Formats: sequence, structure tokens, C-alpha cells
Amino acid sequence: MNRLLKLQIQLNKVIGEQEGKVAERDESLDWERLHMASSARCAWILAMQRGGCDPELAACAAAVHDFGRILTGKQKGHAEAGFIPVQHFLRDTGLFTEQEIAEIAEAVKKHSLKTEIGTPLEEVVKDADVIDCYQYGYPFDRPEKEERYKKWRRENGI
Repeated sequence: MNRLLKLQIQLNKVIGEQEGKVAERDESLDWERLHMASSARCAWILAMQRGGCDPELAACAAAVHDFGRILTGKQKGHAEAGFIPVQHFLRDTGLFTEQEIAEIAEAVKKHSLKTEIGTPLEEVVKDADVIDCYQYGYPFDRPEKEERYKKWRRENGI
């Protein structure tokens, strides 16, 4: 069993623990479960295609990129809200080195900054996020998300 599977099992437990803790959620917990798993798969493929970061680590980062929204229930400020809690969560899993935790946490914190160019890991997480949302018919709520998606399509001849 690889780290991604172990991480997703632990993340699903956290998601389950959130049931009823937040009165109003911007996204359902069912969506969070689905988006966690499918963003991770997108990230794995993107990392393999691009190089520059480990596919397993990229998939793990994408799996937890919305950790702040899982905890708070709110879209606004969720990337920053997840920064510290995701570090605690990742440490508690015992699956990652301190360096990996720092890299994943930075990707979580910066994944909403779609117009800024970050590390290869951060870029994979940002792209996996918009690709995954688009495939399920979520509208682009900000023009920079749509532009990032279109750029990815252009770069891949799609």
C-alpha cells in the first residue's frame, strides 16, 4: 500500500469527523471526498508528464489541498486556513518527512494563487484542482482559473 492510499484513508476519517460540525458548507463533504481522490489522480498524471516533482508526493499534496475548506466549510480563505492544520494532520499520519510536510503545506497554502507561478509541486496542485473541478462541471468562479485551464489545454493540444 503506497502513501497516497494510506493518506486518503486517514483523510476520509477526518472528513467523516466533520459531519455536523459546520452548519453551512460551501461544498458538501461528498464533494470533498470525490475532489480529494480525483485531484490526486490528476496530479499524479501531471507530475509524471511534466517531471520536476515526485508523482506520489504531488498526488498526496493534491489530495489535501482543500484541507482548510474541509475543516471550516468555507471557500473564502480556505487555502491559508489549511496551512497549519494540514501540517499537524500530515505529521500525525507518520507518512512524510518534515521537508515533505513543508512542501505539501506550501502547496496547500498557495493553491488558490492561480496567477502566481510557484514550485513544480505547487503548479501541479493548482492545475489538478482546476482540471478536476472542470471535469465535474463546476463553473470557473474566477477568470484566472479558466485561463489556467485553457493554458493547460493549449499546452497539451486539447
